[in-house]
Amino acid sequence: MIVAFSVTPLGIGEDVGECVAEAVRVVRESGLPNRTDAMFTSLEGEWDEVMDVVKRAVAAVEARAPRVSLVLKADIRPGVTDALTRKVEAVERWLAERE
Repeated sequence: MIVAFSVTPLGIGEDVGECVAEAVRVVRESGLPNRTDAMFTSLEGEWDEVMDVVKRAVAAVEARAPRVSLVLKADIRPGVTDALTRKVEAVERWLAERE
């Protein structure tokens, strides 16, 4: 499965980068395939391992903020691996064909 999620600390002001970095650190140290952009972090793996990483990322932010917001979207597709890369490559191929 792929999970795209965003963990936002609330109640600490506008500068949340340091708290968010702690969540991203948890994701990167997990060893699972991942990608972070300006809005979400995407993570690929089995259900239990992905949800464990999300839970630990939330806990890392929760340790620094009185309130945490979590937005999560999941693509659950058993038997598929490397979808984090392959889905983007498929779109890029379609774009290249249209140029």
